[in-house]
Amino acid sequence: MEAGEGKSMTGSKAKKATRMQIMQKKKRIDELLKSAYSSDKDHLADFAHSRHYNKNGLSLSLESGRGDKLSSNLKQQIQKLLKVNMEGPYGAEWPTEEKIKRKEMSSPEALYIFVHNVENTTDNSKESMIGFVQYRFTIEEEIPVLYVYELQLESAYQGKGLGRFLMLLIELIARKNGMGAVVLTVQKMNTSAMKFYLNKLRYNISAISPSKVYQMSGIIDQEKSYEILCKAFDHEAKAVLEES
Repeated sequence: MEAGEGKSMTGSKAKKATRMQIMQKKKRIDELLKSAYSSDKDHLADFAHSRHYNKNGLSLSLESGRGDKLSSNLKQQIQKLLKVNMEGPYGAEWPTEEKIKRKEMSSPEALYIFVHNVENTTDNSKESMIGFVQYRFTIEEEIPVLYVYELQLESAYQGKGLGRFLMLLIELIARKNGMGAVVLTVQKMNTSAMKFYLNKLRYNISAISPSKVYQMSGIIDQEKSYEILCKAFDHEAKAVLEES
């Protein structure tokens, strides 16, 4: 056997091993996502203590939901809350964005945590949705992540620790399901949200956020109106999503 042939065989084995590793990683991620989306899975079931929030004068209950099982009434409540909270930050982009969010809202991949306030009256109990988290399990740069699409609360319930409570719960759900990070998108005009995630929850502007991508490539004339933030849980996710 000639020396060149030996090197060729060695290189072939290395490529085959690399392909095998890639396939095994893909299979592992696919299995993680399939398990996370299991039809009978209630992601709050693992955190029974988190089904209620009783702090700062609030008495609230939490329940899970799915986009393809929303009632028409709940859809209307979601749309109304989105419009109240997001029309300002999106500005002129809102009409287009509203259509996108309406479609995302009912997707089978859309998972929810709904927050309800139970108001006891003299004749019955009236339950109303005062906020929600919409999230999905997906892949970013070959990393399995929990992507938060929405965190929306009525104004009367903001600034009372509820948002922080919900995001910490989301992080627990992400870890429990083997995700490498929590990822989300925030409008730059929504300065209170940017401060909340960056300062209070210690999220980072992701390496895949437009500002970072353009900075690395030297492009300065295509600034986007949003940032992608993330919190990584392991070395691989941190290297890819935070440090690239």
